[in-house]
Amino acid sequence: MLLSTLDWLFIIAFFLISLIIGIVVARRSGKNAKNFFLSGRNMPWWILGVSMVATTFAADTPGLVAGIVRKDGVFGNWIWWSFLLTGMLTVFFYAKLWRKSNVTTDLEFYELRYSGKSAAFLRGFRALYLGVFFNVVIMASVCLAAIKIGHVMFNFSALETLAIASVVTVTYSMLGGLQGVLITDFIQFIIAMVGSVWASIYIINLPEVGGLDALLSHPEVTTNTHLLPDFSKPELFIPLLIIPLAVQWWSVWYPGSEPGGGGYIAQRMLAAKNEKHAVKATLFFNLAHYAIRPWPWILIGLASIVVFPDLASLQTAFPDLDSSFVKDDLSYSAMLTYLPHGLLGIVATSLIAAFMSTISTHLNWGSSYVVNDFYARFIKPEATEKQKVQVGRLSTFLMMIAAGSLSLILEEARDAFNLLLQIGAGTGLLFILRWFWLRINPYSEIAAMISSFVVAIFFFVNSKLTEPFINWESHWELVFGVVFTTIVWVVTTLVTQPSDQKTLENFQNLVFDQEGKFHYFNYKVLAFFAGTVGIYAILFGTGFWIYTEITSAIIAYVIATICSLFIWKNWNKIV
Repeated sequence: MLLSTLDWLFIIAFFLISLIIGIVVARRSGKNAKNFFLSGRNMPWWILGVSMVATTFAADTPGLVAGIVRKDGVFGNWIWWSFLLTGMLTVFFYAKLWRKSNVTTDLEFYELRYSGKSAAFLRGFRALYLGVFFNVVIMASVCLAAIKIGHVMFNFSALETLAIASVVTVTYSMLGGLQGVLITDFIQFIIAMVGSVWASIYIINLPEVGGLDALLSHPEVTTNTHLLPDFSKPELFIPLLIIPLAVQWWSVWYPGSEPGGGGYIAQRMLAAKNEKHAVKATLFFNLAHYAIRPWPWILIGLASIVVFPDLASLQTAFPDLDSSFVKDDLSYSAMLTYLPHGLLGIVATSLIAAFMSTISTHLNWGSSYVVNDFYARFIKPEATEKQKVQVGRLSTFLMMIAAGSLSLILEEARDAFNLLLQIGAGTGLLFILRWFWLRINPYSEIAAMISSFVVAIFFFVNSKLTEPFINWESHWELVFGVVFTTIVWVVTTLVTQPSDQKTLENFQNLVFDQEGKFHYFNYKVLAFFAGTVGIYAILFGTGFWIYTEITSAIIAYVIATICSLFIWKNWNKIV
């Protein structure tokens, strides 16, 4: 479609602001690796919390949610809503521990918690496995969404979209380090939220949709609005509710929802001023991520059912787009083509901001692994701070090239989401227990990592065969991966020796209070449940309000208030 001069002015202005921020903070960020990757460990909770939310507001996320709503209904989002429990574990049990560890990356944790050459190997291997391989897969799925948005909204080819979006993102990421990323994240989040809310209001009131009442009463939409699946249909509630809530949240490692914290979430916690700021940042992140942000995307997904009832109608609307890219996740950007000029520019800018926020975070996070946990640890321990920053900038550039290349062979955001879930299946419980069960050792993690990866690759290859060996639904593949991997790493833990006693004592003395690791444990457990129930209550309350079920909305908000008061009253015991 054709953007007006006003639309382009919004986009160009945002690009310039991002570049200026990178240039302004470049000098301070380039002084040493700590400044480049952790912004001097002096960041307040609110900017860290917003940055976490902005990072998970990727360009592919609105499309993923809209696609889920079209395929499975609103309740299909339980596949990621269930990760709120994981987030609450991080808030009340692990955020404080991460900040007290005082490591530079969460991989440095391995040589703090474990001992011997196996700990060093684990740190170096996961630096490349997570920081490069896993990270590139994640960024590729975000680039795939950018390609679709670029074609629908700008009529760009895949290569044109990647070139334009990547140049600015890589430039300010290479210059500004984490501080540049955090500042631009804050701006990007505001633009993204304003754009998505405004766009949803406008789209709902399109003549083709007819307003909120007409949308919710549309015969093709009503079956997709339920917050919970039909419990008379096990083919729905088992994969979309039971398995996510009973198995997935504690057993699966997924970026941004790591059991026990990790990845770029841990990076933000480690950059906090102190432990309390780390806890507040992760609490705000979970509130905004699960309760505040999803509904504009859900509403646009529902509206797309009216305008584009099937994939054929999407293909007809965009005949020049390769048919392999025409999936349900295309519906979000397709609906945005109905926006007027001016608002279109703001929304386009918000999607560009979402892309840049996620990519810049993953570039900085991944390069922190490459530099701190591989290059400076194994290749050149005597490297100067300037050399570390240079390697960080080079790895940033190369990872972007790799992600862009991989994105050209992916087809749908849901494919990458399911693959990442399967790769992380079964490792989650280990990450939860390793802080407390001291028998867990490097071999436990190596066994978990290898077994989960082998199972994921087997099922991935199996699904591509004309005559697969096993015809299982993806949720049963996930359960198998969890059970198999958990058995493998637990058995490995029991038949191998724990780390040496001195290492374990130093670790416990560093991260736990003098009163012991289970001090105020009962209050933390209650806070975990209060936080989970409270945020779900806000999420559902907003849904009930949109559905004009006012009594249910009031009850939900009252429950959320009670939960909030409990956390506030017991804050000092919890933190």
